Amino acid sequence: MMPILIEISFWSAIALIAYTYAGYPLLVWLLSRRQAAHNPHQTLEKDGNSAPNSLPAVSIVIAAYREESVILERLNNLAKLDYPSDKLEILIGCDGNLDLTGELVSSYNDDRIRLIQFEQRRGKASVLNDCVPEAQGEIIVFSDANTQMDPQCIKELVKHFQIESIGCVCGQLILEDQVTGKNVDGLYWRYENFLKHCENKLGAVLGVNGALYALRKILYTPIPSDTINDDFLIGMRIHLAGHQLIYDDRAFASEETAPTVQAEFQRRSRIGTGAFQSLKQLKGLLNPKYGYLAFAFWSHKLLRWFCPVFMAIALLANLCLLNNPIYQITLMAQGLFYLSALVGMKFVTGGRYLTFCRLPGMFVQMNLALALGLYHWLFTRQNGTWERTDRTHTVALPVEYLEFAETELIPQDSETSLTELTHSSKS
Repeated sequence: MMPILIEISFWSAIALIAYTYAGYPLLVWLLSRRQAAHNPHQTLEKDGNSAPNSLPAVSIVIAAYREESVILERLNNLAKLDYPSDKLEILIGCDGNLDLTGELVSSYNDDRIRLIQFEQRRGKASVLNDCVPEAQGEIIVFSDANTQMDPQCIKELVKHFQIESIGCVCGQLILEDQVTGKNVDGLYWRYENFLKHCENKLGAVLGVNGALYALRKILYTPIPSDTINDDFLIGMRIHLAGHQLIYDDRAFASEETAPTVQAEFQRRSRIGTGAFQSLKQLKGLLNPKYGYLAFAFWSHKLLRWFCPVFMAIALLANLCLLNNPIYQITLMAQGLFYLSALVGMKFVTGGRYLTFCRLPGMFVQMNLALALGLYHWLFTRQNGTWERTDRTHTVALPVEYLEFAETELIPQDSETSLTELTHSSKS
């Protein structure tokens, strides 16, 4: 009886991994082709330039922690936004008075920019909770201190709020290589964009990206002070409130990628901890009554978060079944995969001949980070404070590594199909 249970565990784990990364994309593509969800921004295609007197009052809220090296560049970017000055205010919440960030903001010559200085560092969630009530705008636009917004992005975001059912709109984030300044693009990146496009058609947008999203102020409710993934929690709460969450890739901003593999691993691990942490608040969205949203949440998020557990089960179960020649072959296959991953991680900046090892390496590193995030969630106490990435000394990361940074992105090409994706992977 025991060997049968072990075999079931092995094949179930393999099947769940395969479904998460291959089966779900196929299913969500087929479903999105059959039924396009109500997507309000498609009805506004010809209404892109609203009259200034019809635009809503907007407050941009940015939580900043030790950002003296980038804050002036950020303020210069905000000053160039194409939005009526009398309807725009910018609140910079400085989390702790630990460097010159607050002084630089307060001395900046722009009446729209206001500093909210917090002497004690408490974390981003607490900063947002205190800044939003201070905002005068009916629409809150959240962003980051190292983000560069397109001048038109605010107009592109807020025009959707003409429709009452829309509670939140997320824009497109473009990640740029720190050394070359070029957009990061690759197979896995297109894979994620493809999934987002399909989920958007189904009305199953999973969270937002903290770099650029807009929210009706009346829908903001304080988040727990220990929240790690504030953007994911705030975005998903829109679904719980019965309002629509949509993407618009015409509203875009850019950010530089993490400068080192270690920094990206730490970021990924913290996001993993925050992902598991968010389940306490968002578990209701896993209920089948939410339809496509629940389907996407289970498939794209929850199963992916637990993929490290499935990988461990597959390996351990395989080791217990070696008396069967079939499982000797599967163990050899697993061994070759992890060996190539080890080579890919060891020589992450190696030559082109090691490229075929990088994707397994990045896949394993991503899941190691998630596993560490799960460990921290289970056995350590979380808090809302964060350590900013030091971007003074930059090292170029391979494109393949950047592709596995699981950020909330917008489809670049709304007409991408699964066939085109498969073709691009072969080429």
